[in-house]
Amino acid sequence: MSESRRDNPMVTKPQLWKCILPSLILLLSSQSTLAQASSTHATASQIELYKDHCAECHGVNRTGAMGPALLPDNLSRLKLKKAIDVIKNGRTATQMPGFSTQLNDQQISTLADYVFSQPDVQPEWTLKDIEHSHILYHPNGSLPDKPKFEADLKNLFIVVELEDHSATLLNGDTFEPIHRFKTRFALHGGPKYSPDGRYVYFASRDGWISKYDIYNMEFVAEVRAAINTRNLAISKDGKYAMVANYLPQTLVLIDTTDLKPVKIFDVADEQGVPSRVSAVYTAPPRNSFIAALKDLKEVWEIPYDQPEITVRKIVVDDYLDDFFFDQPYNHLIGASRDSKDGQVIDLDLGKKIKTIDLAGMPHLGSGITWEYKGRTVMATPNLKDGQVSVIDMTTWEVIKRIETKGPGFFMRSHQNSKYAWVDVFFGPNKDLMHVINKETLEIEKTLQPIPGKTAAHIEFTKDGSHALMSIWDKDGALIVYDANTLKEVKRLPMKKPSGKYNVHNKTTYASGTSH
Repeated sequence: MSESRRDNPMVTKPQLWKCILPSLILLLSSQSTLAQASSTHATASQIELYKDHCAECHGVNRTGAMGPALLPDNLSRLKLKKAIDVIKNGRTATQMPGFSTQLNDQQISTLADYVFSQPDVQPEWTLKDIEHSHILYHPNGSLPDKPKFEADLKNLFIVVELEDHSATLLNGDTFEPIHRFKTRFALHGGPKYSPDGRYVYFASRDGWISKYDIYNMEFVAEVRAAINTRNLAISKDGKYAMVANYLPQTLVLIDTTDLKPVKIFDVADEQGVPSRVSAVYTAPPRNSFIAALKDLKEVWEIPYDQPEITVRKIVVDDYLDDFFFDQPYNHLIGASRDSKDGQVIDLDLGKKIKTIDLAGMPHLGSGITWEYKGRTVMATPNLKDGQVSVIDMTTWEVIKRIETKGPGFFMRSHQNSKYAWVDVFFGPNKDLMHVINKETLEIEKTLQPIPGKTAAHIEFTKDGSHALMSIWDKDGALIVYDANTLKEVKRLPMKKPSGKYNVHNKTTYASGTSH
């Protein structure tokens, strides 16, 4: 519980404990299940090795923290031989380091065996556990409807700062911080806004969902939806949140009014084989949530505008670790980490209609679209190879591979900008940022804001006039650029600002940003 509970800086301690104490007592009893998750049959050597090298990122009980849970049911696609290789050499496009210089082969094998050992008590997180974790700081309607600050409410940013688990509310016109506040440990999957932009919802890797009132700069409710969470999505009408989880393997539907759970969907096939959820997103024109599954070759569509919320299952050719939608949300483009090809799924027909030749490991979740010579194209960076793939969304053919200085993570643009920005997140050139001309499909300029420090994650202002860049370092910065001249305008010191999210761009599902 050390990282799970934190004082809300906008609530006094007596108020906070009045809200928390009843649910905390009940939650602690549920947490006892988690405390037993490590196998009592493990050797002292295994436990010590795990504690020294893995627990900080994957949790003391292997139930996940900054990294995913490491339990057999959560590793169905990872074979023992591959696990040994990952421990030894790390994993591409993740923060998983290699331990070949710290551990010998016997120690690595011992660790791998421990990861695949069954716990004596399987960790669970039931509807009752979720309900008992619920915290209501401010009942719905109890806070003023008028913002406590002056700003363009559609041109605000939330900047997530991972180093000290904080977030900053930023004015997108003046680039001045309005308020900085503490968040849960290890936020993951990007915050999501209510349709009117008043509320922002955060998901932490350890399952906490938080609702924050931007107008009043206060948390209003929280609930723990799972033990290990991937991301969340908000319905077009703002009534529901859907939470995608690795552990347990569930989708959890939540009422956004006060974050009380509505329904749990156990994610499994017809034979009962469970699957983690790669991610879930809302598809506004379809009034549904779309979820891709990590361990089953299925896509789930869950409409939320019907009296009974049920699941429509679409069988696909391969696992979908990562995926992207076209702007009308008629098609889903997905890929597996282990496959060089992408799949185009027609959501109306419920089947694959095309295979895309995508070498390396495309990061489709960071894909963007724009108009190029009278047609819509999609561009995606690559987590393994130094290239950006540009795809014609009519023929689904790759029309250009733009060579970059290394593998990239994030790509962003804006409909009012002629440029698309892509980082070189992985490899020795991580301090570079490429700026691609969307008309020529060539790199126009390569920026190096701070030599030696990772430059990543661009987001544009509402009108596209400025681009904001993150310097991913504990003594990092937010750098503001003129999006036309590519000149630096302002630099704000920040604590590893992992991402920044503009209210207008996110609530309108702009083509230049992730959804």
